[in-house]
Amino acid sequence: MELYRHTQPGYVVRVAMLLGSATVAAIFFGMRGAPFNAQLVAGVTLVALLLSIVLFYSLTVIVTEDQVRLSFGPGVIRRSWALDSIVSCRIVRNPWYYGWGIHHAAGGWLYNVSGFSAVELTLRDGSRCRIGTDAPEELERAIAHSKQQTQ
Repeated sequence: MELYRHTQPGYVVRVAMLLGSATVAAIFFGMRGAPFNAQLVAGVTLVALLLSIVLFYSLTVIVTEDQVRLSFGPGVIRRSWALDSIVSCRIVRNPWYYGWGIHHAAGGWLYNVSGFSAVELTLRDGSRCRIGTDAPEELERAIAHSKQQTQ
């Protein structure tokens, strides 16, 4: 049963990738007479940007009575943690240079589509991860409440 569900739209990611796609598309379609390799690179870059928009347009976080789950966009890219593997959670603020997307930052993994607020999970194995959200208090409260229910 879902105790918490929140979807954060990734406006920054969408705008940046749309601008990048428009720029690469203009270059690609203006490459008449360019070498095939240059056209190939521009075409592959355009497809990668468009695919990224589809895959990362939002971030949905779900807390159930036994796990925390997240999924990007349509749900192809997702991750989950068992609630009993989470030792603690706390609200954190990511500096601007951590950026957005999925990558290693702050001594652990960052999952983020917009903004700088996140909830950092410390796991039983000592690893950490940050889940970006525009509602950090609600997410932290939902995780803490779910952990209390299971104990």
